[in-house]
Amino acid sequence: MSQEPPSRSHLPQACGVYIMRDAAGEVLYVGKAINLARRVAQYFAENPKDMKTSILAPLVRRIDYIACDSEREALVWERRLIGRHMPFFNAMWKDDKSYPWVRLSLDEDYPRLRVVRKKRRDGARYFGPYPKVTPVRGLLRSLWKRRLIPLRPCDWVFSREKPLAQAKINACLYYHTGECPAPCAGKVSFDDYRRIADDARLFFEGRYARLKTSLAREMRRASKRLDYEEAARLRDNLSGIEHMAERVRYSEVRPGKVAERLEASNGVSDLQATLGLPRPPHHIECFDISHLFGAQTVASMVCFTGGAPHKDHYRRFRVRTVAGIDDFASMAEVVARRARALKESEAPLPDLFLIDGGKGQLAAAEKALAEVSLKVPLASLAKREEELFVPGRPDPIRLEASSPARRLVERVRNEAHRFAVTYHRLLRGKKVLES
Repeated sequence: MSQEPPSRSHLPQACGVYIMRDAAGEVLYVGKAINLARRVAQYFAENPKDMKTSILAPLVRRIDYIACDSEREALVWERRLIGRHMPFFNAMWKDDKSYPWVRLSLDEDYPRLRVVRKKRRDGARYFGPYPKVTPVRGLLRSLWKRRLIPLRPCDWVFSREKPLAQAKINACLYYHTGECPAPCAGKVSFDDYRRIADDARLFFEGRYARLKTSLAREMRRASKRLDYEEAARLRDNLSGIEHMAERVRYSEVRPGKVAERLEASNGVSDLQATLGLPRPPHHIECFDISHLFGAQTVASMVCFTGGAPHKDHYRRFRVRTVAGIDDFASMAEVVARRARALKESEAPLPDLFLIDGGKGQLAAAEKALAEVSLKVPLASLAKREEELFVPGRPDPIRLEASSPARRLVERVRNEAHRFAVTYHRLLRGKKVLES
């Protein structure tokens, strides 16, 4: 009798790494995806696309995932997990392709830039890895042609102690066309050439905001003069820069952190089941109120994606319309302000608003959302018994202390409280200094 295939409804429409396990919990396969839910669904289609899928899919009994901020971060996690678990299906269908790196040969007197497939310990600087080689190659070519990073493109090996033979210099096309700074012929000093190499290092370390602005301006100009081919090329260069700029949290990609990230995603899946949500609460926003005897009431909103803090989306509020101690009215004001901001920005809606408090705070938040005509799933977490309240359900949901859902909501709520208290202390400190 065949077993039921694993549930996939807990997978978010988000970038990350998926980990397929068999009935014993052994890792069968690790993969990365820009959209986890869509990618994993392809494995269980009626007509498998290849032999690998037709053999792998019936063996899968559980699917874990790690949500990531970018495709590059997912790539790093994928490589780490494959190296750690050595899954059979990754090894069985492994090809020889490796992901590209950009190599800056600072070990040479006159460095060069190259796209390579392997990172070595040879004294050069390596940047990457990058999931896609095409935009990287195109950007490097454009940077060189525009003389923004005019490092020598040749393969000649020479140094200050061993100069290049004059016959080879005379035979170089780049030398005669002036496309190369020609350090071999002394057209640029050693120090000036090394400064170009240092600029390249800074660029690949991510310090290229000025270049992005310049390329965007040139793209708009090309479009206005109807030079669409040039505008498209500049657009591709911008895309290449953004591809290389994707954040990668290398410090977190360690064996000891794998369990922590899996715990976070398991908490999201468990919370979905606990609250009966239509999709996993991958994007949670949590609100908390802070004041001192009703004075200087403030609020915080923290954001968690994939069960981990997303601090770029944190927000702080000064409560404007409430005098004295009224946590319900304060919560209603802040939730309404956030809801209006979401409607105006047309940004993707959160999967869950989590309120710090009990039934009163939940009712205030529910009323605020209704007034703004925004539909976002709601829940509140009461501190005393750590009970969850949801609209339309009179009795609270009591979570086991060991459940992943409880650990997640406590972590989110505690972070919102910390952020609110920090802001309140900041304002109190300012008031003391002003007085």
